[in-house]
Amino acid sequence: MEKIETAICSVVIDKDYKSFNEAVKLVNSNDINKGLIKADIDLNDIYDKVLIISDDNVYKHMMKEFTSSIKAKYIYEYIVSPGEQSKSLDVYEEIMNYCIRINLSRKSLILALGGGVVGDLAGFIASTYMRGIDIIQVPTSLLAQVDSSIGGKTGINLGNFKNIMGSFYQPKLTYINVNSLKSLSEEEFISGMAEVIKYSAIYDYEFLDYLIENSEAILNKEEKYLYYIVKKCAGIKVELVSNDEKEGGLRKILNFGHTFGHGVEKLLKISHGKAVSIGMAMAFKLSLDEKLISKEYYDKFIRVINLYKLPLKYDLNENMDKDHIAKEILYIMKSDKKNSFGKINLILPTELGKVSLMDNIDEEKILNIIRESQNA
Repeated sequence: MEKIETAICSVVIDKDYKSFNEAVKLVNSNDINKGLIKADIDLNDIYDKVLIISDDNVYKHMMKEFTSSIKAKYIYEYIVSPGEQSKSLDVYEEIMNYCIRINLSRKSLILALGGGVVGDLAGFIASTYMRGIDIIQVPTSLLAQVDSSIGGKTGINLGNFKNIMGSFYQPKLTYINVNSLKSLSEEEFISGMAEVIKYSAIYDYEFLDYLIENSEAILNKEEKYLYYIVKKCAGIKVELVSNDEKEGGLRKILNFGHTFGHGVEKLLKISHGKAVSIGMAMAFKLSLDEKLISKEYYDKFIRVINLYKLPLKYDLNENMDKDHIAKEILYIMKSDKKNSFGKINLILPTELGKVSLMDNIDEEKILNIIRESQNA
């Protein structure tokens, strides 16, 4: 068990759930030292009730193992359907009503056991129920472990607009069991690798070489390599969030690939990770066209995407209007909440392992990149 902690974030990385109570002790050590709670604590010493929010898939594979590792007297469970459709106003309202029905109080805890959807949804519920109660994120997908469970972003969707309702609300703890990744399907694991690769492009160029040299072991989900990539990415995310909690500047680089990707994800209903992969490829191609990066760097990035069997382009069938789809993706990009003053804000690679925010790229150039990225 290892802890990464700053004034903003507390993350514990582990190999199972057996040390969950010890991790809770770590984040409450100040209260223990002051005598406010017992040294030999369980969750009952801190919280009157615990609500675990999860989805059907995680419930079947991990709920029993996880609940047997925590010590709480009153545990409630709310299980949602897997997928982005659960990040909706209707599901949000249903769970809020359930919180009222079981009489959760300001001394209650929400545990988010699942991937990015569960984490975003549960985080938003925790941030708004009674103006905010504690939440502990327990991410089970690769995408959530390296990215979405860390940093306090919460949100739900409205139509095609992703996370348009949300808040910055830091979890009390993010508790990561890297071995939970072994239960993921190959497709879900590979999808999460897009977020892992992202960190090599935005912050640590040498990590790109690690991902290339150890691709076979990572794809085989060998524990040593899973632990390394999760720790590496979590450490970078904690550092970025701690320096820019509310995304006023530096933290924006974490959106690399997402502005292009969100349009593809919502319109074509593909996974978040695959959409981010396509979005990063678009960003790299735009940077290459704008002579911001070398062809050698571009080719190396494309190589790592191919090694992890991630997509570079989005698929269209013969019945789809190619130009209409491209313009719809551009429209969603223009509606992105991260834009300002009517300009599309893009995070583009500019150096090895570095990116910059650009808001001066001509819309026609952006549209051409979207068109070039069609697999039709």
